[in-house]
Amino acid sequence: MASLSTSQLLAAHVRSALGDGPFDPPGGWTHMGAVICDVSFQARRKYTSTIRPRLLRLQAAWPDAVTVRGFQARLATEDLASAMNFNSPGRVATAHGITALLAARSVDTRDDLHEWLDHQDNRAALRTVKGVGPKSVDYIGNLVGRSQVAVDVHLRSFAAEAGVAGLTYAELQAAYAEAAALLGHEPGGLEHAVWRFKALAG
Repeated sequence: MASLSTSQLLAAHVRSALGDGPFDPPGGWTHMGAVICDVSFQARRKYTSTIRPRLLRLQAAWPDAVTVRGFQARLATEDLASAMNFNSPGRVATAHGITALLAARSVDTRDDLHEWLDHQDNRAALRTVKGVGPKSVDYIGNLVGRSQVAVDVHLRSFAAEAGVAGLTYAELQAAYAEAAALLGHEPGGLEHAVWRFKALAG
């Protein structure tokens, strides 16, 4: 009953703050270089003004990086920090780590990654890359067309406003997924609506 209660609280707050939808899921990317850089660089940065323009430029500058293999070839000869105009050795290292892992597992395209993430052992493998936590694994899934709840500071803040606090990542993720079901929305669409609402408010 406690889980249902948190879901009902979230659902009521969604209706109050966001209305009845519909809530479209994020479009994500078909360019695997953009997918990998998005998940690697976006944390704690203004997405619309800082990250998205850099990803659009990367797509235009590195069209051959549409596949993981193409992106890996670019990384072997060019500097990602310069290409992204983003000086963060840790985030660059995360992008390199994700790329190497996916290439080693023969994950090359958006469709490949979408299917690969069906398996828990593959999701666990992604977590071995430094800088990749549970939110990153769910977030990268949404970037390739899955419908998941990636719990970040915005979703936690929204939940706290609804009276839902102190939950683990998995518990809050489940509560959001159940709230989406109660409201008749896709989990990824509801997540993105909440994220956008809080990001714009901030």
